[in-house]
Amino acid sequence: MDHTTADALTQALFEPDDFETVHEPWRGLIGNPGFRHDDALPDHERIAQSYRRLHAISDLLAHPFALAEDPIRLAGLHEWIAIADPATASLASIHHNLYLGSMAEANQHFTVDLTHTGVFLVTEIGAGCNAAELRTTATWDPATRTFDLHTPDAGARKFMPNTGPIGGAKDGVVAARLQVNGNDHGVFLFHVSITDPTGHPHPGIDVDTLPSRSGNNPLDHSITTFHHVRLSRFALLEGDHGNLSANGSFISAVEKPRARFLRSIRRVTAGKLAMSAGCLGVARAAMDIATRYAHNRYIPGRSEPVPIVSHRTHAERLTTRVSTLYALTCLHRHTLHAWAAHDQTNQEDLERDIALAKATITWACLDIVTEARERCGAHGILLVNALGGMADAISGAITAEGDNLAITVKAAGELLSADALLDATADHQGLIVTSLDEQTPLEDLCHLLACARDLLAITACSRFMTSDTKGLGRWNGSSRPAVDAATLHTAVQTGNAFRQAIDGCRHPQAKKLLRDMCRLVLLRQLAPHITTLVSRGNLTEDAALTLPEHIDNTVDRLTPHLLTLTDAFALPTEYLDE
Repeated sequence: MDHTTADALTQALFEPDDFETVHEPWRGLIGNPGFRHDDALPDHERIAQSYRRLHAISDLLAHPFALAEDPIRLAGLHEWIAIADPATASLASIHHNLYLGSMAEANQHFTVDLTHTGVFLVTEIGAGCNAAELRTTATWDPATRTFDLHTPDAGARKFMPNTGPIGGAKDGVVAARLQVNGNDHGVFLFHVSITDPTGHPHPGIDVDTLPSRSGNNPLDHSITTFHHVRLSRFALLEGDHGNLSANGSFISAVEKPRARFLRSIRRVTAGKLAMSAGCLGVARAAMDIATRYAHNRYIPGRSEPVPIVSHRTHAERLTTRVSTLYALTCLHRHTLHAWAAHDQTNQEDLERDIALAKATITWACLDIVTEARERCGAHGILLVNALGGMADAISGAITAEGDNLAITVKAAGELLSADALLDATADHQGLIVTSLDEQTPLEDLCHLLACARDLLAITACSRFMTSDTKGLGRWNGSSRPAVDAATLHTAVQTGNAFRQAIDGCRHPQAKKLLRDMCRLVLLRQLAPHITTLVSRGNLTEDAALTLPEHIDNTVDRLTPHLLTLTDAFALPTEYLDE
C-alpha cells in the first residue's frame, strides 16, 4: 500500500472542503466507543441510543443553527455519521436540516430548546408524493388571534414522522393549508409542540407508532393526527412567500400557491445533498471492507493459495465500484459547493441537478453496498460485520427527500421543456473518436456521452411533439428516452467534475490512478450507447470493437492499487477495528 499516494488521493476526494472543519469532527466521533455497534440491542434501546447520539452531535456545535446555516458542514456530518449509525444520520437530517433549517429561514426569531428534538411533518397518508395536495388545515381565528390546526379525515394524517415516545420532548414544523377569512392560500409550515419530556403527546394530538420497518436502523416512525390544536399567531413560519399583517390579512409576494409551498419546503434540497453524502460515506466504508477482505481471503491456486482479488472476475467488480465512488464523490462535492454559493439566478437549474444527482448517487450506492456484501460471502450477512444493514440504510435514502423515480421523471420533463439538455455551444457536434485507448482524452469520452444524451433528448422531443395522443399518453410515449437523457445529463456532469479533480491533483501517481478510474467509469457508461454513437458517426466501428479490451486493460492497471484507493477513504482505524 502506497500511503503517500493514498494521502494525495484523499486530498483529491475531499477537495474543496476544509477537511479539519467539515469532516474531522465527525470522522473522530464515529471512532468513539459511544458509536460502537451492538447488534444485541432490542429496537427500542437502539432507537434511544440514536437519539442520545443526536444530542451528542448537537453538543459539539457552537449554536443550534450551526449546521442548518452551513450546507457543506451538514453534508460532512452525514458523510461520516451514516457509516456508524444511519438512524442517527436520519435524525440529524430531520432535526438540523428540515426542522432547524426551516425555522432559520423564516422571517421571525424562534427560541430553540436544546433538550428537544425537532421533527418534520409534511407527508400525509392520502397524498403521498403529491405534497401540494395536503389536506391538514390551519385556520386563522381573528377573534382569538390563533390558528386552529386540524386533521380533517383519516387520509390527512401525517405519515412517518418520528413523533413516537422515545427520545423525549419533540417539537415540529407541520405543513398545513393556511385558511384566512374563508380563503385557502396554500400549504405553509407551522411550529408545533408535539410531545412533552416524557414522550406523551400534547392535548389534541394523537401519535400512533408504526410497525417496525425493514433493516437494522429502526426509528420511532408514527402516524400523527391533530384535533383542533390551537397555535399562537407566531406559529406560522413567515417569509416573502406569505405572512399575516397586523390586522390578520394575508400578504404574499408569490402569486401561485404551489410556488409558495415549494418555497416553504425548500430545505428538502439541502436534504437531498445530505442524504447523498450519507450514502457515499456508507458505500465507501462497504468497499473498504470488501477490498480488505478480498486481499486477505485466500483460495486454492495452481501451486499455492492466492488472494481472491487475484481473479479478474472478482477484482473487476471491486475496481469498477471503487472508481464509481470516486466519480460520484467528485460530482457531489461540485454540486454541494455550487449550492452553497448559489443565488436566485441559477436556483432552479441547481435544484434540478441536485435531484438528479441524489437519484444517481443513492441508486449507485445501493448497487455498491450490495456488491460489497456479496463479495464478502457469508461474512457479509452478519450484522456485526456492518455490511448486512447497509443496503437497508441506503434504501431509506432512495425514498427520503423525494422518491428517486419521481424526482428523476420530474427533472427529465423540466430539462426537455427548457431545452436544457442540449448544449448551447454544441462543442461536441461533429466529434469523431477513432480510439478508446488510454491516450484518448477524457474530454472526448465526456463529449461522446453528451452526444448520446442529445440524441436521446432529440428522440424524446420528437416523440412528444408528433404524438397523436394528449396528456399522460403523450408523456408516456416520450418518457423513456427523456429519463435516459436526464440520466446521461448527470453522467456528463459527473465526468466533468471528475476531470476537474484530476486537473487539481499534483501527485503524479495519484493523478494517473484518478485518470484510469475516470476512464473506467466513462467507458462503462458509454457501453450501452456504442451502437448509436457508431451509427451516428461519432465513434468509428474499429474503436467500438476495442471497448471491452480497454475496459479490461484499465481494470488490470488499477487492481494492484485497490488497497491504496480505498485507504484514501480515510476511515478511522477505530471503526475498522471494531
